[in-house]
Order: sequence, then structure tokens, then C-alpha cells
Amino acid sequence: MKKDVRILLVGDAGSGKTSLISSLVTEEFQDQVPDRAEEITIPADVTPEKVPTHIADYSEKEQSDEDLTHSLKRANVVCLVYAVNNEESIERITSYWLPFIESAVDPDSKLPIILVGNKSDLAEESSMRRILPIMNEHKMIETCIECSAKELKNITELFYYAQKAVLHPTAPLYASQQKQLTESCRKALTRVFKVCDMDNDGALNDAELFDFQKYFFSTPLQNQALKDVKNVVKKSKGSVGVNDHGITLAGFLFLHTLFIQRARHETTWTVLRKFGYNDDLEFRDDYIYPDLRTGPDCVTELSQMGYQFLTRLFHKYDKDLDGALSPDELRDLFSTCPRIPWEKDIIYMITVNSNGWITLAGFLAWWSLTTYRNVSCTLEYLAYLGYIMGDNVNQLSAISVTRNKANEPNRKQLLRNILVCDVVGAPGVGKVIDCLDLLLFFEYCSYIAGRKSEYTINTVEIYGQERYLAVRKLEILHEVNANDPKTASDLVMLSNADAVCLVYSNSDKNSFQYIAKVHKILQSKVTKPVMIIATKSDTPAVTQNFDMQPSQYCYSENLGKPQSFSATGRRNAKVYKTLATAAAFP
Repeated sequence: MKKDVRILLVGDAGSGKTSLISSLVTEEFQDQVPDRAEEITIPADVTPEKVPTHIADYSEKEQSDEDLTHSLKRANVVCLVYAVNNEESIERITSYWLPFIESAVDPDSKLPIILVGNKSDLAEESSMRRILPIMNEHKMIETCIECSAKELKNITELFYYAQKAVLHPTAPLYASQQKQLTESCRKALTRVFKVCDMDNDGALNDAELFDFQKYFFSTPLQNQALKDVKNVVKKSKGSVGVNDHGITLAGFLFLHTLFIQRARHETTWTVLRKFGYNDDLEFRDDYIYPDLRTGPDCVTELSQMGYQFLTRLFHKYDKDLDGALSPDELRDLFSTCPRIPWEKDIIYMITVNSNGWITLAGFLAWWSLTTYRNVSCTLEYLAYLGYIMGDNVNQLSAISVTRNKANEPNRKQLLRNILVCDVVGAPGVGKVIDCLDLLLFFEYCSYIAGRKSEYTINTVEIYGQERYLAVRKLEILHEVNANDPKTASDLVMLSNADAVCLVYSNSDKNSFQYIAKVHKILQSKVTKPVMIIATKSDTPAVTQNFDMQPSQYCYSENLGKPQSFSATGRRNAKVYKTLATAAAFP
């Protein structure tokens, strides 16, 4: 909402523009007024909307067309004044003033116009019969009001409507010609409804309506008032608007249509602005991206409140209570968002059930990894999904910021909830299966050739404490060389991981020398826990084409015995536990 309002009065000479301003300020009619009033500012504390208001006058005698154009571009709202008792003054609304205004301002400015019929005390009948067709033809016209500067009739109301046209505009909410909500308004109010429908039964029950009233308007909803609201909806919409569970989406949209038709735009705007919308019904940046301050040596994770919210969200949309989100349930969950935040191949990253549907464990794991890698995405979607409700003024309470262990060498363990391990090896040693098997061990996942995901994430228990282990496959397709820029670039990536897993194949005699080179170069650059894994451990081991065999090399480098790993069977739990422990206690 704008912090101040600038009102410009235009119209033919003699229509009474200056007299209207004079009557507002002095609260009496002046027989003699200047050709043009000086600009005045009404302080915020004496205006209904508590916003400073500047009122500027126009005089054809004192100002040129260029001056008028400049004034129009500065204005937030234009009061186009005509004389109710003057036929020519009414005709010039369409023959001169509206075309001039529309040509002077930017078409995208959406400058609202209030038609002001002055001198109603001199007219035998209202001008509304002539004015209504003009209003229907020109979308810029917000409303029309007849007044009298001489009798002080509707003077205060005139400037109040002008304020409202700026602070609570009609055009983004309501299509006057169609007499219905705009598509953008309908979409925004639907999101509000779905977020406030806490049990996801398609209706706002009494408890949800009480919470709604308290959150948006900071006042309790009386029982009788609630009954009256339901009766109004039921009278017009029947069971479509109100059912046994409460007010439906159709009823909710009808209520806001009624508010707007009865000039109570501020009610709808209060709701929409509280839910992050600006005057164009787009999300405000400060709502989506609050100021999260992190240092270069810090990492971001979900806090306990963040996990609790996402858990409640999952259960809210798991309608069949099967512990997984079906495609329809997933679409329903993200219907309050511009788009679903992940691609279809997410099922190769996290735990899913036998249908390939995301489980609660997989849902939380994905958000854990996303918050660690791209906290802006998490902040954005928490806003879309309705985290900012009740006591949550923004999404920051859902995020925990901690220092990275790399910058605190004396710390004995990583306190983070998520641990990241890079898996490195020569091409073709089964690193993709390595990642997928993390899922295979815990629940169910089918391996599809050619489908690759950069990360795989799941929970691993370390000394009775559950942590997330994210395994990232880093494929080095070039020859490893300490002086090669490509190798240096790969090592930068490895330096960001908590542990490194070097993989060779039991059945490939040249694979171990490759990872031994990587280890030597890595060892000279950074200090990271390293674990050696022999894949295809279900096949006979071949003699490696290297100075030392794997066991000897690991012993000499104090790396521990190579871990055996096979893509068949379910014998790999120990590998992940050992890997996670090495990362947590470097």
C-alpha cells in the first residue's frame, strides 16, 4: 500500500475545482476563490486511511498543456470535475478530458479517475443517467460522485473516495463490465482460502473462520455475526456456498464479490495484502524473500518449526492417509504456488513407495537438501504454502543458520542435520547405482538405465541420532592431473563436501589407480574424511594395476579398510552409516 496519496483536480474552468478544495479546507463556501488553489497537504492523522494526502489544483489560465501532462504523471488519482447543471461540461468528459488524460499518462500506470459532478445544488436532476455509460466504457474510471461545494455536500466523501481509489483500487479486483472478480483476484483469494482451510475439507468451518477473522482483522468474530454471514451466503448461493462443513470456496469468493460491490474494497485488500500481494496482485519481494543474513562461512537448514510446518502440510494433503502423496494430492498441495518446485526425476533422489509416490520421509529429505543448497527456494515456497500465519511474521523462524565446521577446526563434530558426501570414481564403476541403492535399502526404488540425478538423500542413524545423508555423484571424465585447471575445478567442488567417497570397481584392474591419483591430489589441497569403496563386491576381485593393492594403500594412507559394496541384495547399510559417521566426526 502506498505511503502517501497525491490527488489532482482537473476539469473545465468554472466547474468548481478550486471551490471544492476551499470547502474541504475551510469547511465553508467561499464566494470568491483564486483561479487556482495552492497545493495542500492533509496530515495522516486527520485522514480516514491514516495516510498523508496531497491535493493539487489545475487552472487553464495559469498552466499549459505541458504543465498539465507533468501534473498528471505525478498524480496517484485524478478527480475529473464537471458541472452537473452544464450539458457542455458533461460532454467534454468524453470529447476532451478523458482522451487527454489517457494520452498523457503511461498506459500501464493504471491511473484511477474519479468523476466528480459538482454544483448538484443547481441541477434539476442527477447526471448519473449520462455518466454510467461513460463509466462502463472507460476502465480508468473508478467511481462517480455528485457533490456541492456551496452546500458542503459529499465534500469529505469525495476526497475519501479518491484516497480509496489509490489505496484500495477496484480494477485489480473487479471487472465492472462483467460484474465479477478478475481472474487474478479469484486466483489470489483461492490461495487464501486453501491455506486457511486447515483440514483441507473444502470449507472453512467455524473454528477456521474465527482464526481467519483474528488473523486478518485482529478482532474476534461474534457468533451472531458468523450466523448472519452464513445466511447471506446461503440466501444467494444455497448449498454451493455453505455446506455442513462451513463456507465453501464458492461462498468465500461470493462474499468478497459482495464486499467490492458494496464499496468495501478495503476488506478484500486487507486479506490480500496480509497474504503478500501488491497492488498488481503479484507477490511482494519482501514477502517472498525476507532479509536472511548469512555469512560466507555459514550454512542454512530447516529449523524444528520448519520441519513441523512441512510435516503438517504433508498430512493435510495426504487425504487417503496412505503415507504418500499421489500425483493428484501433490498437485493439490502445490496449487497455491506458481509451479511445482521439482522435476519428475525427483523419484530418483528421495524415498518413494511402490507406486513411485513421495513419502513423508522423502518429502522432508528434499526440503532439507533444498534448504541447504538453495535457501531462497525454500523461503519462496514456504511463503506460497502459507507458513506466514498466526505468530509467524515471516519464514525466518523456519530456517536455522549455523557455522560451517570447516571454519571451526577445533570442533569435534558437525552439528548440522544434513551431511553431504561426494562420490568420485572412474566412469562406469556404478556411482549412479551407488546413489540409488541408498533408497533401495530403506524403502523401494526401481533403477532405470539412463536416469541420473545429481543428489540422493535419505536418513541415516548415527549413535542413536537421525541425520540426513546427501550423496552427490561427481563424474570426472578427464585425466586427473594436479596442474590441470579442470581437476582444480573438480577439487573446489569436493572441498565443499563433508566427506569424500572414492569408488573403484573390483572387476576393473585400472580403476583403483584413478582414484588413488584423485586421493593424492585431494590430500595435498584439503583435509576431508575419505572412504574407499570397492563396488561389484559380489564378483571376484582382480589384481589392480597399481603400485599397491587397495588394502595396502588404505593401510599406508591411514584410510581404513576398503568398504565392500554391491548393487545387488541389501548388504550396504553399514557403508552409509560408516560414511555418515566419518562426515559427522571428521
